[in-house]
Amino acid sequence: MDSNPALCAAIANHITNTPQQRITFAEFMDLALYHPEYGYYSSDAVKIGFKDSDFFTSPNLCSDFGELLAEQFLQMWEILGKPVPFSLVEMGAGQGLLALHILKYHQLHYPDFFTALEYIIVEKSPILRQEQQQRLQDFPVRWCNLEEIPPNAIAGCFFSNELVDAFPVHQFILETGELREIYVTTDKNEKETNAPYPSFAEVIGEPSTPQLAEYLDLVEMNFTQSAYPDGYRSEINLAALDWLSIVADRLQRGYVLTIDYGYPASRYYNPRRSQGTLQCYYHHRFHDNPYINIGRQDITAHVDFTALERWGQKCNLKNVGFIQQGLFLMALGLGDRIAALSYQKQPLLELLQRRDALHQLIDPTGLGGFGVLIQSKGLDNTEISQSLKGLTLPE
Repeated sequence: MDSNPALCAAIANHITNTPQQRITFAEFMDLALYHPEYGYYSSDAVKIGFKDSDFFTSPNLCSDFGELLAEQFLQMWEILGKPVPFSLVEMGAGQGLLALHILKYHQLHYPDFFTALEYIIVEKSPILRQEQQQRLQDFPVRWCNLEEIPPNAIAGCFFSNELVDAFPVHQFILETGELREIYVTTDKNEKETNAPYPSFAEVIGEPSTPQLAEYLDLVEMNFTQSAYPDGYRSEINLAALDWLSIVADRLQRGYVLTIDYGYPASRYYNPRRSQGTLQCYYHHRFHDNPYINIGRQDITAHVDFTALERWGQKCNLKNVGFIQQGLFLMALGLGDRIAALSYQKQPLLELLQRRDALHQLIDPTGLGGFGVLIQSKGLDNTEISQSLKGLTLPE
């Protein structure tokens, strides 16, 4: 298949240099996506959009997604007493489209807020950072690593769209009711197949860290129940907890807004979802084999929102609300935008395309079914009592 030979060699070399000649799946996924030279997100392999790409996100459809988020950010600023600066920290900004839509909208409609705004992008991919800098060169945006932000430095909102799903995950499997971890090693049969680059195989062993069992305790999942079949496998995203710890530490006062596809833990670890949620995206097709197209495809896993909520509470984040993206955008005014199409004088094809884009944002079987989690820190009782527009459903 279309793997990157240099990346495969680098992963194989890393495996060879480990004491047991194996690495956790989380290490494999981290190298496949984020190896500094050859990883999917570090090279020019990453392609987002509709043409010649692997996947698309909400900002690729239309500017409305960013504009409605901009309305929510404006209200957050007002609830916090209009601090200057109000920091918007976008983590994992893709091609910079979402930032562009937000900044343009604020500049045009809310100049006072735009003046108070400090827009920060945290981006791990050098290729995407370069594209963002080119697209946003007319706006006052700065780039940094999350670790470079001092503790308690941010008054505003940390937000992300389809970030957490790309964090490396540990994979586990149940064997006679016991929690075991899935490791990756080099394929011992590769010499027989004359493969042009190393290939990989899975092996099963003891959990690499007690944090895996602690995570399951956090979300109150008990796999010793008879409902779970032997061979049941799924994922644990420890990296998401580490990330949220840093975000909470950097936030002095304000909000954390996380948009992604996923479920509460009870649905995530449903006994019938016996093979987990891991998916790979390659040329707008998805499959579940991470050991092909290595370095050329995206690898993701759904987000366990229960873990984010409960770990957030341990990090002094309060749960403000959890809602589906479709309902969130409707509460912010997407329904009005759809209704307004009836009165617009545009060529029919353009109107139909725009209507389709708006409907895709709220389609419960697609983007509209994504989860939106909002958490807060440092708000007083008066500020906490003010309902966010995006969480306020019409009666």
